[in-house]
Amino acid sequence: MIHISPWASTEGLMRGASRILDAGAPLYLYGPFRRATRPIEPSNAAFDEDLRSRDPRWGLRDLDEVAACAGSHGFILDGVAEMPANNLSVIFRRS
Repeated sequence: MIHISPWASTEGLMRGASRILDAGAPLYLYGPFRRATRPIEPSNAAFDEDLRSRDPRWGLRDLDEVAACAGSHGFILDGVAEMPANNLSVIFRRS
């Protein structure tokens, strides 16, 4: 969801989740992300370019920026797992 929507949607997701999830509850995200510690995979770079050509507000999000947004709404990054097709499973927990 967060790569095929404006950044404001990510902020809204975190804000809304912080209101309805209890302490310790997970918030699970799945999809492609940019990571500062790794070069972007060619398939993800092409996907990002395609998304941005459709709407410049869309695109792969930087995982650190998503984690910072989540943190500002009371979530901590609890886990990241590599998945097929250069996707990630990302779990945040409500603190």
